[in-house]
Amino acid sequence: MVSRVIPVEPADLVIIGGTGDLARRKILPALFRRFCAGQFGTESRVIGVSRTEMDGKEYRKLTAEAIAEFSEHEGCDMGRLDDFLEMLHYVTLDAKGTTGWKALAKLVKSERIKVFYFSVGPGLFGDLAERLHKYGMADEQCRIVVEKPFGRDLKSAKELNRVLAQHFDETQIYRIDHYLGKETVQNLMAVRFGNMLFEPLWNSQYVDHIQITVAEEVGVGTRGGYYDRSGAMRDMVQNHMMQLLCLIAMEPPAKFDPHAVRDEKLKVIRALDPVKPDNIVRGQYEGNGKRPGYRNQVENRDSTTETFVAIKAHVSNWRWAGTPFYLRTGKRLKERASEIAVVFKDAPHSIFDEDAGRHRNILTIKLQPNEGIELGVTIKEPGPGGMRLVDVPLDMTFAEVLGPDDADFPDAYERLIMDVIRGNQTLFMRGDEVEAAWAWTDPVIEVWRDSRELPIAYATGSSGPDDALMLMHRDGRRWREIKA
Repeated sequence: MVSRVIPVEPADLVIIGGTGDLARRKILPALFRRFCAGQFGTESRVIGVSRTEMDGKEYRKLTAEAIAEFSEHEGCDMGRLDDFLEMLHYVTLDAKGTTGWKALAKLVKSERIKVFYFSVGPGLFGDLAERLHKYGMADEQCRIVVEKPFGRDLKSAKELNRVLAQHFDETQIYRIDHYLGKETVQNLMAVRFGNMLFEPLWNSQYVDHIQITVAEEVGVGTRGGYYDRSGAMRDMVQNHMMQLLCLIAMEPPAKFDPHAVRDEKLKVIRALDPVKPDNIVRGQYEGNGKRPGYRNQVENRDSTTETFVAIKAHVSNWRWAGTPFYLRTGKRLKERASEIAVVFKDAPHSIFDEDAGRHRNILTIKLQPNEGIELGVTIKEPGPGGMRLVDVPLDMTFAEVLGPDDADFPDAYERLIMDVIRGNQTLFMRGDEVEAAWAWTDPVIEVWRDSRELPIAYATGSSGPDDALMLMHRDGRRWREIKA
């Protein structure tokens, strides 16, 4: 089976912050990969923009170095790199002033799609939006891509949405969350809504509980300044994990359409119960001699910022009443692994004796590092000695099932940037969705701030604080072991 690549129409892609870390690590390598795949050609242009003084030749050199360093996938014809570099342009620009804006307006083509990727801090979004409008680039063919954080609370998110709405229609704003670009996340919708096998069982009558885990081995590294102002709740739960919960819990949309899908996701967020204090655990990793603890990596050595969060959440609607959703995310854990586990209930009556053991079906959607879907089923253990049951996986690891040609999927940024050019907002967050997510997380953060309680210390390389284990054990459940 060979993946089908559908070309997009020629476009001007302007990377504002084009010399920054995100541009070098993700955006530029992603564009080169899509160029190699034939999804767009030399009729399109990539325009790097930043306040750094350089010319086009220097920017092409920076891009070549970034692709060599950060393009991890095989399959790219490096012989095409020179062709890709010929598409690149560069403009020195002052986001808050007037320098470079006339040159940029003259360079972009008014008759074609123009994508402005705001690869900068949210504090500049308003200035950029105002100047794109002032210099005549914010026309109907214009689309803007904004990176998280989409504010740091409900008040700032509303203000950010208000500022962007002054110059752009909601259909022109693409709030990007790279988790939604993962192949497995999209396959989740295909599994749910494309298979009669699962959808009738996707409710509280048959599902005991759902676990969502996003575990990281790394610490905060060089992001200490940003992370200490945000913490795991703002950095991961409010956006990435909220989106995964929505896709798992939402009702079937009337059709696979951006508005229909995002309407159903919004309903899930609004149906979430407020989190009770005893249904949440926050932690902070300690050093172990070889690796520094969190407080040794940030300026504030008395920091109370959480690097781990575990939550028991409830979606109060007819489909999920009584079925808990357990969310956990953290840094410096034992493995890097992200997965969603749908744990089905026991059979109403077992015909086997106690020696057969207790067995459950679990559907696991693996997001990283190895994307795939696994369904655990119960069978008889081979051999004599009676009816002994054992759980075995029906495994669909994409690299094994589809073969090397199809397993080399576009990464999240590749897919999402192409969706922006197509004008497909299905995998992007809408303004009211962002605000609803903040409305749910803000009260939790406010309780932490007012109580001044310290996060629970946990060891580097562990599964997190023991209190997070008790969050499950008191309900007669247990977290799945973190494993890659």
